[in-house]
Amino acid sequence: MSSQGNIVRCSWCESTDLYREYHDTEWGVPLLDSHALFRLLMLEGQQAGLAWITVLNKRAHMDEVFSGFDPQILAKTKPAAIERWVLDAGLIRHRGKLDALVGNAKSALAIPDFASWLWSFAPAADEEKPSAVPAQTPHSLAMSKALKKAGFRFVGPTICYAFMQSAGMVNDHHPDCWRYEICEPLVQQALKAR
Repeated sequence: MSSQGNIVRCSWCESTDLYREYHDTEWGVPLLDSHALFRLLMLEGQQAGLAWITVLNKRAHMDEVFSGFDPQILAKTKPAAIERWVLDAGLIRHRGKLDALVGNAKSALAIPDFASWLWSFAPAADEEKPSAVPAQTPHSLAMSKALKKAGFRFVGPTICYAFMQSAGMVNDHHPDCWRYEICEPLVQQALKAR
């Protein structure tokens, strides 16, 4: 835990203003829209092996270049566009990750009601939380296996758990963090509604 003035936050977000803004407005708020969930899952995949701040710093440019991560548009991407992406310093220039965006978009489009499908892997509303925040869980492992079976790449169980945290499928704000009490009822409501 850390505090800035009288505001207590999760300690991981205190190193930059961008991290604090993300933590205070987005992280742990349930996303229920298929497009928003696809975008977040793709951003989490871009993070693989990197710090999340790298993704946050490049996110606006990625949104612009990748048409807001619209799977309908990404699925039609031609190889020449990927070649341009590899040269774009504003992106994470990992050819495998960039190729995966296109394939993952095609895979997402093949899943009816992508949002409900993803939320089916979230824990039950009344499930006991682990005492410490894990790197992965049986739920994220199941999500990862299902995504890989559906053709997705860069969706390992650790990436899937980070996605579940970000997408509000679990509330991993520290109980003393000011966001915990705000996000907890939203997460519980989303879990009960699925």
